[in-house]
Amino acid sequence: MNNFMRWTIFTCTAGAVLVAQLMAPANLPFAAAAARAQVRSTSPVAAKSHRHSARAAKTPTPPAASNERTEAPPRVPYTAADAAAAVIPGIPEARFWASSVTDFTNALPTQPGPWLALSSGGEDGAFGAGLLNGLTAAGKRPDFSVVTGVSTGALMAPFIFAGPKYDDALRQAYTNITSADIYEAGRTSEAFADSWPLRDLIAKQITPDLFKDIGLAYRNGRRLFVVSYDLDAERSVVWNMGAIAAHGGDAALKLFRTVLLASASIPGGFPPTLIDVEANGKKFQEMHVDGGVGGQFFVAPAALMATTSDYRLPATDLYVVINTGLQPEFQVVERFVPSILTQAVGAAVKVDTRLMLDRAYVVAKRSGVGFDVATIPASFDVPSRGSFDPDYMKALFSVGFDQGKSANPFANEPPPYPGPPPTPSTDPQPGATK
Repeated sequence: MNNFMRWTIFTCTAGAVLVAQLMAPANLPFAAAAARAQVRSTSPVAAKSHRHSARAAKTPTPPAASNERTEAPPRVPYTAADAAAAVIPGIPEARFWASSVTDFTNALPTQPGPWLALSSGGEDGAFGAGLLNGLTAAGKRPDFSVVTGVSTGALMAPFIFAGPKYDDALRQAYTNITSADIYEAGRTSEAFADSWPLRDLIAKQITPDLFKDIGLAYRNGRRLFVVSYDLDAERSVVWNMGAIAAHGGDAALKLFRTVLLASASIPGGFPPTLIDVEANGKKFQEMHVDGGVGGQFFVAPAALMATTSDYRLPATDLYVVINTGLQPEFQVVERFVPSILTQAVGAAVKVDTRLMLDRAYVVAKRSGVGFDVATIPASFDVPSRGSFDPDYMKALFSVGFDQGKSANPFANEPPPYPGPPPTPSTDPQPGATK
């Protein structure tokens, strides 16, 4: 599984699209019309290549930036033993390894309740945002005792965890932004773009009031977990965001925002996020990247999810929101690096997500709890003009909202695997002669 997960290194949000755009000639995204056309025709964000083939000719352009490469300062060296002992200064309960069964079980609520897992998906997080708003409007939104988020799922998770009073903030976060709110063109030694706009956006959205409400929910027994990937250790890290919020103070708020940025730091696309830690009398920084590198969503440590395990989830229901499309979509791939990269990664995301859904379904059934999954309808085919196109995101939000309000917003089992490609009909067309 670890080797397979490495396939997903650029899959976590809009990563593959962004990297493909930034691999255009001269490393200036949107600078070459040919490169733009290739990217538009092969976008794997949520595996929507066919939907994106109808994009308008002009792609929204982020703020201009210098193409001069900047070199990152050298890092403080540390050992594997240091990594194993590393803690967040002043907040030792802030996180645990995603593989630690003991730490995971100790972090869970004492009372069972419904769990919600939010997947990666970049701009297609608009679907999940709409779905939760629709559930609220219909008066049937569960009071989730555990909420987990990866990548774009991590960015929406605080609003969802804090409750319906933040539904409008969630809606605005996924309908009123553009690519300029997420990244700025300009290559560095660490990435093809700078994510400072996303960092600033997170700082605006994660307000002191929201932070305080998350801390209160934690004290009341609920849990919010966000996943990032420690690239140095090659391990996923689960951040106990409620515990961080309950700790309070400026340092905790800064850490909370930094973790969200880390969970959406697309390797190669965005610079990695460095997090200050200490161990064995040393202070150093870990390198964290998008949580989707370790899996498209998170329910429990891999050992507990294994088919050989007899672990039962201490939940009453397991809800999973998939912010990516899962259907294969035919596309003649150009002999061009961005096209090949984006098509291959898009296919890998679908395979990974389906495998994880199957495993989550088996665990829910083994645990005797309800399984509920929401996915983007295969019929959704609204074109996008580029990554983080607000018109596209508004349309997808609306689809999610309508599904949330519907009689059956969730399916009780994973969507069926697609069959073989349809065979063209051999019946003569009307008016044709034999």
